[in-house]
Amino acid sequence: MIPALILSLGSQLYVNSAYSKWSKVRNYHNLTGTDTAEQLISRLGMNDIRLTRSRGTLSDHYDPRNHTLALSQGVADQPSVAAMAIAAHELGHAQQERDGYGPLRLRSALVPMVNIGSTLGWFMILLGLILQVSGLAQLGVILFSAGAIFSLVTLPVELNASKRAKQMLAENGLVVNEEEKKGVASVLNAAALTYVAGLATSLLQLFYFASLAGFGRRN
Repeated sequence: MIPALILSLGSQLYVNSAYSKWSKVRNYHNLTGTDTAEQLISRLGMNDIRLTRSRGTLSDHYDPRNHTLALSQGVADQPSVAAMAIAAHELGHAQQERDGYGPLRLRSALVPMVNIGSTLGWFMILLGLILQVSGLAQLGVILFSAGAIFSLVTLPVELNASKRAKQMLAENGLVVNEEEKKGVASVLNAAALTYVAGLATSLLQLFYFASLAGFGRRN
């Protein structure tokens, strides 16, 4: 678990560093995150998307249930390279939904199972270990594995959204020079690393609980 913790903390520091650096660099067209989103929505014909605000820092997200793109204040109001990259990334998710992107549909389908498994799995593992009932603990591990599966499916979804973001910004002339390309790539790559760290943490947690529950032991 220690390597996973180090990777998780390191990736978060990298995200904060990249965001801090490129949120101070104004983009060529002087577009805020909201301006970027509005221009891309119009040019890509995704006019059913509603823009709103989210609380906190880097809390930006796209909600496919109501076609809402929520931008944090630092992204919505700042004309920075970082804001442009993050707004485009979230629109990448909207584009995935419109295109019926398979991994995104799979991730959405997994949400109910993950909610149940992450809660009930913990309880069954703990109860099975206390009562020394290996079968109960092992069933809990199976339920808990939904979280690792979700992290595994999430990784290609996020990488693809970042790829779409870079493409959208370039094709629509919003990124105009090498410095902006570098900044967009830096912010999106840093964000991708957090999902790699999340997957590693989920898998190591799963292996740890599996070992406690007796998976792989010989009678």
